[in-house]
Amino acid sequence: MRQNAFYCLTVPDLGPGDPKQLNDRILDAARSCCDRWGIQKVTVDDIAAEAGVSRATLYRVFPGGREVLFEALREREIRSFLAELDVRVAEASTLEDLVVGIITHALGQLRSDIHLQLMMASEPGEVALTLGVESLPNIVLLATTVLGPRLSRFLAPTAAAELAEWVSRVVVSYFLAPSPLVDLSDPVQAAAFTRRFVLPAFLVPSI
Repeated sequence: MRQNAFYCLTVPDLGPGDPKQLNDRILDAARSCCDRWGIQKVTVDDIAAEAGVSRATLYRVFPGGREVLFEALREREIRSFLAELDVRVAEASTLEDLVVGIITHALGQLRSDIHLQLMMASEPGEVALTLGVESLPNIVLLATTVLGPRLSRFLAPTAAAELAEWVSRVVVSYFLAPSPLVDLSDPVQAAAFTRRFVLPAFLVPSI
């Protein structure tokens, strides 16, 4: 049963504690509330009650309130997503293997994410807005920061940054609107796609 306003105002405040732990506890609570009710229905009181903190503590940690909190949640999840992806493609020995690994692993992670599955089922428009409009610039920036060094093993820094941006945009696009022509989560199809559309643009033939 959903907490009411009285419950939210009378839960014992477990803050302040360690700032990092408190920050994570509030963000974890926000994610749980979104899974339970959908992002549009979640209030600051809901999150504070779930985290075991007062409204005052929540606003001290996230002075902008709900919008700042959700932006911090999105950034934390993007960073975690990219860190895991980086580990999974670390052993790629060629540019093709690296690009295919990034695309297939990223789409696989997105499609298997329970939180995203719940959000897509309850609020597909909100997910599209979040990934496609509100967070895409941040996704591109963080992807370039995390994946750029991997791509720089095979490309000049500028080209590596351009490819990191391209790959991140392609992954988001194909996740939100799957193609009936190609399944980029399939390594064989992703490799054919990469050889046709990516490598000719980024690898200059030797003379």
